[in-house]
This record gives sequence, C-alpha cells and structure tokens, in this order.
Amino acid sequence: MKKILVIEDEDVIRSNLMELLEVEDFDVIGAENGRVGLSLAREYLPNLIVCDVMMPDLDGYGVLEALRRDPVLATIPFVFLTAKAERTDLRQGMDLGADDYLTKPFTRDELLKAIEARLAKQDSVERKFQKQLEDLRGSIALSLPHELRTPLTGILGFSSVLVESHDTLAGREILEMATIIQTSAERLYRLVENYLLYAELDILGLDPQKASDLRALKQTSDLHAVVRQAALRVARKAGREADLDLAVQNAVAPIMQAHLKKIVEELIDNAVKYSRAGTPVRVNGRADAEEAVLTVVDQGRGMTPEQVAAIGAYMQFDRRVHEQQGTGLGLVIAKRLAELYGGDLDIESIVWLERFLKSRTGLTRRSK
Repeated sequence: MKKILVIEDEDVIRSNLMELLEVEDFDVIGAENGRVGLSLAREYLPNLIVCDVMMPDLDGYGVLEALRRDPVLATIPFVFLTAKAERTDLRQGMDLGADDYLTKPFTRDELLKAIEARLAKQDSVERKFQKQLEDLRGSIALSLPHELRTPLTGILGFSSVLVESHDTLAGREILEMATIIQTSAERLYRLVENYLLYAELDILGLDPQKASDLRALKQTSDLHAVVRQAALRVARKAGREADLDLAVQNAVAPIMQAHLKKIVEELIDNAVKYSRAGTPVRVNGRADAEEAVLTVVDQGRGMTPEQVAAIGAYMQFDRRVHEQQGTGLGLVIAKRLAELYGGDLDIESIVWLERFLKSRTGLTRRSK
C-alpha cells in the first residue's frame, strides 16, 4: 500500500483529501502545517507528498526546499496544491524540484491522475535503480574477489616457496619467482590506487568549489611528452609498443599532469588489453587554451550502445563469455577525470555493425 502525506493547513480540505485517498486504498497521513509535515515525512518516509503552497510559518516552498536538502527525503515525489496560478509561482516551485502542480479548485480525477503519474514514474526509476544495483552486485561478485585473489595468490604462493626452499633453489628459479611476486604486487597496488582515486573523485564531485579551483590552477605544459611517455609505458608493459601510432601536438593542456597521465594510462591499457597484438592503437592529441582533445582508436571486439551507456565502476561486459582482468574502474576513472575539468569521455563503437553484417551476409568487419 502506497503511503501519501497530505500537508494542508485548512482542516476541511485536508480531511476531504485524506478521505478521498483512503477510499482509493492509499495509506494517508495528514499534517496541519509545514513544520509538522516535515517531521512526519522524516518519520514515515511517504511514497508521495501532496502539499499546499500558502501556509503560515513554513509555506510549501520552504517544505520542498528542506526536503530536497535531505538525502533521505530528496527523491520523494512532491505535488503542490495552490490557488495561485501565476507563471512566476509555478516557476519557483519547479526550480525547487516540484514534480507537479494542481490549481485549486481541482477535481477528484485530476488529483488521482497527478498522483498515479508521479507514483508510476517513481516506480519506473526504482525498477531501473534496482536493475543497476543487481548488475553492479553481479559484476562485483564476478570481478572483485577474482581481482584481489589472483595477485595475492601469486604473492603468497611464490613467497612461501622462497622462504621454505630458498637453500635448494637455483638463482634462475629465484629470479623467476621474485619477478612473479613483483608483477602480482604491482597489479594489486594499481587496484588499490584506483579504488582510492575513485573515492577521491567522488569526494571532489561533492565539492564544486574545490573542483573549480583545481580546474583554474592546474595545467600540463607539454601534452606531447606526457601522452607519449604514459602511452609507451603501458604499451611496452603489454608487449604492444610496436602497435602504437602516436600523433600528439606539443601544446599546453588545461589539466593537471598527473590526471592527464592517468587518463592516458587507462585508455591505452583498455585498448591494448581488448585488442589483438599486431593491430594498431592510434593516439591523437591536440590542445589550446580552452580544451584538450585526446583520441584513442583500437580494433578490439567493441561495445554495444547499451554497454557504452552503462559504463560505471566495477562494470565489465560479457565477463562470463570473455575472460578478462580488471574491475572496470579504468574507464569510469578516465570519465570522471575528464568531467572534473568540464570535459567528457565519448566512446564510439561499431560492434553492432559487425553483428548486423554477419547476420545478414555472413561477412565480418573488425570493430573498433
């Protein structure tokens, strides 16, 4: 049963509204003024609030403003009841986040239709959120334990062998084991660093002033050198240095050097990880006083439009089908860093075209 809070200072109107909604099988709570309404909203967490605009002490605008500042109550659908139909009054309520307006006098059907529309929209949003949450849980369950366990297994296993059998091992064997331990430790270190950076970007997202200060003061003096160095390091580690095709201007970019380096590393890492050795990875870059544009093109298996739209932390696509390493944090970190400087991460893929051609003609094309 949906719970509706009615905030109305006129007793007769409030009673009539509550009776009407109770007949329609809603669980109804009444409040005689804005302050009582806020208190009841915090106590009962209603599915929807119907609120008068003109009330003494705390009017409807004040109620809505207080609700939207409260993280727990901010998303509750809110319908205004008002005798005022001036455009400025409507605009004020919408600016504060009102979902609908009903002008007095209104009919029973108008009220019920407004409530049903808002509840239906809220249900749709909640279903979408639950689907995203389920996908996230599934992706975490698949990726995170594996990503933590794999490098730890290498570190613990080979270090144990070294401790227990060091006196019987040849120098070459010790070197091989030490190399595996180092590689595993580096992988684990990168994973931890990405989690910390992701958390830092979340915090920056809640502090617009700090983010603005960062954009105003930071820049990279040599775009070409930073991009080239970061791209070569990642490609060399993957054995793909020969596949790199770099065309980057020598320019000043309006972004902190460490953040630009991180974006390049994650984009190149993604490109070399999900494309075949021997296929090109092209990197183009240019910048002026206003913006920097970095383009990375590879010939990997590609992504569907739905997968591109769903990019987020921990989200790996088709993990059950394609064995792969990584938590999915790389692309979302690159996206968050670009957004921090007023930019964005755009992904274009032709995997859908490959599947279409294959289904229609039996031909295939490489996807980017």
